Amino acid sequence: MTTYDLTRPSLNTRVSRRLRAPMAAILLLCAAGPKAATPVIPAPSTPAPPSINAGSYVLIDFNSGEVLAENGARTRMEPASLTKLMTAYIVFNELQNGRLRYDQPVTISENAWRTQGSRMFVDVNTQVKVEDLLKGMIVQSGNDATVALAEQVAGSEDAFAGLMNNAASALQMKDSHFGNSSGMPDPEHYTTAYDLALLTRALIASFPEDYRLYSLRDFTYNNITQHNRNRMLWRDASVDGVKTGHTDSAGYCLITSALRDDMRLISVVLRTKSDDSRVEETQKLINYGFRFYESHRLYAAGSSLTTTRVWKGVTEELPLGLAQDLHVTIPRNQYQKLNAAMNMAPTITAPVHKGQQLGTIQVTLDGKNIAERPLVALSDVPEGSFAQRITDEIRLFFE
Repeated sequence: MTTYDLTRPSLNTRVSRRLRAPMAAILLLCAAGPKAATPVIPAPSTPAPPSINAGSYVLIDFNSGEVLAENGARTRMEPASLTKLMTAYIVFNELQNGRLRYDQPVTISENAWRTQGSRMFVDVNTQVKVEDLLKGMIVQSGNDATVALAEQVAGSEDAFAGLMNNAASALQMKDSHFGNSSGMPDPEHYTTAYDLALLTRALIASFPEDYRLYSLRDFTYNNITQHNRNRMLWRDASVDGVKTGHTDSAGYCLITSALRDDMRLISVVLRTKSDDSRVEETQKLINYGFRFYESHRLYAAGSSLTTTRVWKGVTEELPLGLAQDLHVTIPRNQYQKLNAAMNMAPTITAPVHKGQQLGTIQVTLDGKNIAERPLVALSDVPEGSFAQRITDEIRLFFE
């Protein structure tokens, strides 16, 4: 087991600082004479999350995926228009892969035009650009725009629901099933607060440029201006999305993402009693997360964390690192208590392929394991010559 420093001051440096501080205090006391002791206020510990008046909720850190607060987060609930986040995820994927264009015209079917609920007010048999339909779906929560996008991508809304469920499976949304693209009530249409947080995290990470549509405060189409229903965009300057939802059976729902000092939080509140309530409860969650937690990227993907001996290869040393960035979310003012250790295979022989797991790295806080990731080879090491393999075989025998 090899200990790896987290770029903090060395142990000797920390000890020497601790030794000097008491001596400085003694000299000051001798010079100034007796003085009343000043009470020391301890750093605040992390309190329990605030009481949230919602059917279920969850708060996660975007970078690490760490859950900071939750209640009933894996209980199946009706998502209402939060469903449109999955519709957007699939449309963004189509755009990214070149199967759809922002300026591509979409013919509005009678089925899309007749869709009930909130509307963008598109006209039947007209052509509307994909970009406008996305804004109508995201800003105005238009069911007509949503169905039009679903039909354009999959031919029918039923077929599009199949794509939604495939995407949910790929994203490990284990307690979700989609029956339509807009969130209309359906017994077979459900998800959870936690699954919606996973979806939101994936959408922001995979489509950061497209995600900016969620910060738009209004959109005008057909001479009708509608404002974004996400009032958090006006209330909290750190909020840059995401989506509201409401039906009589689902209650008032809200997914929100906020970014402060390179730390992004995602909150999901489901089944609150009113528009005011979903905003108030969301603000409580976000303030709690930013006040009592901090996020750190400890190691970057592809950076060499250590090297290891490779036997019978064309080279003897191999750099090891991580395939993905390693982020941790910890209570505030606890960074100096982090430690990391690496556990590597005792004998590594060629051939070795880039990305091959050869060990693990563990990060602990106060002795508790908070993160563990595979250590992987950062380059290939082909087999060495016959002579090199024989030489290393003899060395291994004696070692």
